[in-house]
Amino acid sequence: MADKGKSSREAKRRRYRSDGTPIWGKRAIDGPGVWVTCVKGKEKQTVGELYDLFSALGEEMWPNAEGRLGDKVEDDMDKDEGDLETQIAKEIAAMKKPRKEQIFANCQTNTPCVIFISCKSPIDPVALVTKYVQDVVETGVTRTKYTQRLTPVSGSCVANIPEICGLFKKVVLPFFTSAEVKAYTYKIELRIRNHHTVSRDLLLAELAGLVPEGNKVELKSPEVFILIELFKSVCGMSVVQDYYRLLKFNVMEIANAKNEDVEFKDGEGRVV
Repeated sequence: MADKGKSSREAKRRRYRSDGTPIWGKRAIDGPGVWVTCVKGKEKQTVGELYDLFSALGEEMWPNAEGRLGDKVEDDMDKDEGDLETQIAKEIAAMKKPRKEQIFANCQTNTPCVIFISCKSPIDPVALVTKYVQDVVETGVTRTKYTQRLTPVSGSCVANIPEICGLFKKVVLPFFTSAEVKAYTYKIELRIRNHHTVSRDLLLAELAGLVPEGNKVELKSPEVFILIELFKSVCGMSVVQDYYRLLKFNVMEIANAKNEDVEFKDGEGRVV
């Protein structure tokens, strides 16, 4: 019995590094970030290609954050310097060194084909995704192999109506109140997955009532799209434009449409 309690305590300790960051603990889904759908069974590979893609775009769009992007770590222990004691001291110092905060982090969804990558400042998920999608539109070339649709969210909250309305006021309303154009046509693009608590019709009515007067609902070709993602107990949202023209940010479909004369294997796009 004592051995069982001891092993439980040791397992708990192993979930955290010396600086307190979790090793095996499941990261909670929080935003800002990017929801991504991918080819079934290729979730792990998709996370890897997204890290590479987002880090490259981040360095290009936010060069001042370059030091926090990617996993570039200097390894001084490979150098043959000093005696054994010096090398041991360096190793101990490296273990105690605080871990750099990652700008991009994969959050466990425990759902096939669904990935969430959280983003920290200064990354703007909407600008990040729009840049990548526009690049694919112009070139017909994806820099990902298994990634399908990308949905940026500027913030996340618990999936209940009061919290969602609060996030709506924080994320969406500033777009309308600070816009140079006095009024827009808009559509609330609501997607619900693995969630059965909040009523779609009730939520749409609540959110539409928060949009400033003068802006009109347009379901076919709106100027502005309000993206709402409900996944399990989490809700994320953002404001984007040209969502339908850009095929709902599905880069695999965009690449295939751009290169209709090229035959792709099932579940793959054109990659360079």
